[in-house]
Amino acid sequence: MSLSYPDDLKLLVNEALRAYFPHSDEPLNTVSEAMAYSLFSPGKRFRPVLTLLAAEALGADPKIALPVACAIEFIHTYSLIHDDLPAIDNDDLRRGRATCHVKFGEDVAILAGDALFAEAFVLVLTEQSKCTDPGPLLEALKELAVATGINGMVGGQVADIMATGLSVDRVTLEYIHNHKTGSLITAAARCGAILGGGSFAQIEAISEYAGHLGLTFQIIDDILDVVGSTDGVGKHVGRDADNRKTTFPGQLGVNRAQEEAQATAARAIEALSGARFRTDRLVDMANFVLRRTS
Repeated sequence: MSLSYPDDLKLLVNEALRAYFPHSDEPLNTVSEAMAYSLFSPGKRFRPVLTLLAAEALGADPKIALPVACAIEFIHTYSLIHDDLPAIDNDDLRRGRATCHVKFGEDVAILAGDALFAEAFVLVLTEQSKCTDPGPLLEALKELAVATGINGMVGGQVADIMATGLSVDRVTLEYIHNHKTGSLITAAARCGAILGGGSFAQIEAISEYAGHLGLTFQIIDDILDVVGSTDGVGKHVGRDADNRKTTFPGQLGVNRAQEEAQATAARAIEALSGARFRTDRLVDMANFVLRRTS
């Protein structure tokens, strides 16, 4: 993918996702197929890889956080399935192929997303609990629950819907991005740091880094929707403008949005300065996010 992208950790995640994918009874084959179709579609595995990077940065074997990392990818996939539905973003292309509801119908897609969300917590409680003490396990579960609830992804998605077609202030714009996208990215990094045995100061440094990283990720995502190609991005471009979504390039223009992305990436890297743990691959990830083209 990139010289600076941790493809070794992506491979670990892909292998573990196959191992952890839940099996179902024959009557549920359709929803299982829809879950697998979305989960195993080509992707960067950015969030679970970030979890492993955070654990690794603190000197832990990244495999210690694999169940939580895979649970985070379950949650991310569920959010994509639901975001693509006609009632929200109404997208028919994701990662270069038909979205889940186009392939399987809206009813099955909704249930596939629901199932992935539930199975994420089953995975943490069954597999992560085998290698993690109750205290850190509960902390990680809390991170995931908060990041996906009304004060996380759901809250950001609601704010995004309510801001459709409006010109909003900077505070609202950042709130949308920091919650809709950034909350799960921050939780991913925090979970890795928690499971990696990080101190309070180390977890907070990684959390600050991930917060800025999440905003960078979303700004670049929105820029690519303006200047990218459908083949390169893997989904239809220009959808934000079509849907009158509130974005940095929509509010500021592409050039100023790019400047904002550069500034937030720099803040992410600055958050690691003076950190008493390994930071090189976290810095590489920030640079990758800033330069990504898909």
